[in-house]
Amino acid sequence: MGRIGLVLGAGGVVGHAFHAGVLAALQEETGWDARHADLIVGTSAGSGVAALLRAGLSPADLLARATGSALSADGARLAARVGPPPATVPSAAPAIDFLSGMAAPTRLLAAARRPWEVRLGTLAAAVLPAGRVSSELIAVPFRSLFDTQWPARPTWICAVQLDSGRRVVFGRDGAPPASIADAVAASCAIPSFFTPVTIGGTRYVDGGAHSPTNVDVVSAEAFDLVIVSSPMSTSRGGTRVALDTAARRLFRVYLGREAEAVRRSGVPVVAFQPSATDTSVMGVNAMDATRRKPVAEHMHGATRRRLQEPKLRDRLAALSSP
Repeated sequence: MGRIGLVLGAGGVVGHAFHAGVLAALQEETGWDARHADLIVGTSAGSGVAALLRAGLSPADLLARATGSALSADGARLAARVGPPPATVPSAAPAIDFLSGMAAPTRLLAAARRPWEVRLGTLAAAVLPAGRVSSELIAVPFRSLFDTQWPARPTWICAVQLDSGRRVVFGRDGAPPASIADAVAASCAIPSFFTPVTIGGTRYVDGGAHSPTNVDVVSAEAFDLVIVSSPMSTSRGGTRVALDTAARRLFRVYLGREAEAVRRSGVPVVAFQPSATDTSVMGVNAMDATRRKPVAEHMHGATRRRLQEPKLRDRLAALSSP
């Protein structure tokens, strides 16, 4: 098998379900197990899926956990340590209180000095009030799986420094030391929703504020193939009339530019993005836990059908090459 990089993008509860459906279908149709990726890069929801894979939860069990189906014996043992996915998500309403002030007002001064370097997502994270839902809710399951350790196999988790707006890739050489639990919590700390996560005295928020996938972080790596699961963008021609249409088109542009940086290094990239039909099942609220099961089941079937396309199977040949 070739050297495979796996990039798992942001997308909240719905994005987690999207990943589960895509990865389970990939294993069933190609025989490739995402747990064996040579590198997994996770952003926000993708960071949690990355950690679960590195803990040993198979793609089939990810899907079973998302749909409430029976897990394998090994999967059940792991799932018992982290607990079931939450049936509901805490409301973000208390955080949408602009009287409480901006989360990082000094970021505005830095942005004014070098506006050409500003990412709108990181600026929004600084301008919005800090979230009030405890980020520890995210960290707890991963503390039970890893304690203070980092996964043995290469795993990169993307987050954003709240006060500087810089992207940090935990787990990569030169990154600040962190436990996988804290890194995942930081990567998932949606601005104005979850509280920022402090690591080494620095506050961090959702890596999706920089990019929904952060594919470009693998552009210097030697892979035979990079697979991207991108719940927040949309496939070409896959947009529909909805509140999230403009954002999905923008995120498709981000992904295209970042993937091109990888392709320029000679590495092929295959991205799984939702179609118009897929996004109608996903809805516009990424934190809607009631959509977990239907999205996981739908993406499992939709991805299996897509994987029947000969051109796509040829592009995925590295998954089964000697």
